[in-house]
Amino acid sequence: MFKEEKVNEVKAKKKEWEEGTLKKTVTRFPERKKSFKTTSGIEVKRLYTPEDVQNLDYNEKLSFPGEYPYTRGVQPTMYRGKLWTMRQYAGFATAEESNKRYKYLLSQGQTGLS
Repeated sequence: MFKEEKVNEVKAKKKEWEEGTLKKTVTRFPERKKSFKTTSGIEVKRLYTPEDVQNLDYNEKLSFPGEYPYTRGVQPTMYRGKLWTMRQYAGFATAEESNKRYKYLLSQGQTGLS
């Protein structure tokens, strides 16, 4: 997806950034946690660069809006055809834990789950 030469340039610049700008800042203002994870337990890197996607098969893993695997959204026109909609996030932690919670809520008389 990216020329190796360009990836190496970014890699060198990232190292320079880590040893300079980032190190100075983190020394003065430490990060809140040692690592950050999504609610699914996937670790989130501090910074993503072309190095992370240099071997990405664009058509298979990213593709286009409105086409499988829908990483670019389910609407081909994205927000140009429809306004953004706000959706409430109903799950938490893992799918298994969310399912257990929903079943508990239903057993306690909850009638509105989304």
